Amino acid sequence: MILAALLLQVAAPPPSAPSVLRWVPKHEELTYTFGGAKPLQRIRPGTRIVTWTEDCFDGAVKTRADLPSKVMAPGHDNPQTGPFYVEGAEPGDTLAIRILKLEPARSWAVSAFSPGFGALVGTDRTAILGPDFPETTWRYEVDAKKDLARTTSGDGKLAWEVPLTPFLGCLGVAPAGGEARTTIVPGNFGGNMDCPEVRAGNTVSLGVNVPGGLVSFGDGHFAMGDGEIMGAAIEGAMNVELIVDLVKGRLTPVPKIENADEVMFVGSGRPLEDAARVAFKAMVGWVREATGLTELDAYQFVSQNAKAPIIQLVDPEYTVLVKIEKKRLPAR
Repeated sequence: MILAALLLQVAAPPPSAPSVLRWVPKHEELTYTFGGAKPLQRIRPGTRIVTWTEDCFDGAVKTRADLPSKVMAPGHDNPQTGPFYVEGAEPGDTLAIRILKLEPARSWAVSAFSPGFGALVGTDRTAILGPDFPETTWRYEVDAKKDLARTTSGDGKLAWEVPLTPFLGCLGVAPAGGEARTTIVPGNFGGNMDCPEVRAGNTVSLGVNVPGGLVSFGDGHFAMGDGEIMGAAIEGAMNVELIVDLVKGRLTPVPKIENADEVMFVGSGRPLEDAARVAFKAMVGWVREATGLTELDAYQFVSQNAKAPIIQLVDPEYTVLVKIEKKRLPAR
């Protein structure tokens, strides 16, 4: 009897190893919308994806002499790797994307100013009299050993360094209602959030709106200041490694980011205070669920404990991040 049991143990198949998808898209396979694009890969929940993303300029801007309006194809902003169809994902579920590794894929990166785009100039939504700055490109050289990016002033007389803090400017799913949204905008589907917390070590949760979810990502940022006030970060191609998990029967209506120490929500909207309200409301709801506080008590708790950096002030919808340290949650 004992021998038979041992034989059964030996003969039993080992547990299935987690799926790994190694895939680098060809340029013609990149997509430029959230929604409206057919899935390029189908994956099971729990699949680890090892891949690569192009920069926000579609790889066309390489030197100071390259101006985005001259070298980029129209509508090719923020190319996306994907979409990935997640087996079993249905509206009402959540995709939890665990970001394992983000690394610069090139030894250089670029940033640019485009007339009519930015927080401190006239735009199509904020009309200001007066001439605009000229379209300008900066090239940054990446020192991987020191985790720094370096560039110089336009006249070459001054230089500065920026520490590397890689993150994905875009991570999203297909929107609801059959919409196809440009990769320039953020929303409750994620999208162009430009949030530095979409980084290695964090998990981003997005609500599923269509069968399969259709998750995609891109717009690698090597570094960025709060507000992204000129309209571009230090932009570069990125090597990406992440795991896509599926949470059945739980909807996440506002993008949520979490790690061992903090929980965060990303609100999108205009004016800026409406973007903040979206994220603060989501946080009050999460605190109520996590602690059992009344809505009024949770409102007071969030009011005294939350941090709310402005993420970006330049896209068609602004984004605000609201975060709280888990250790601050009230206890009995």
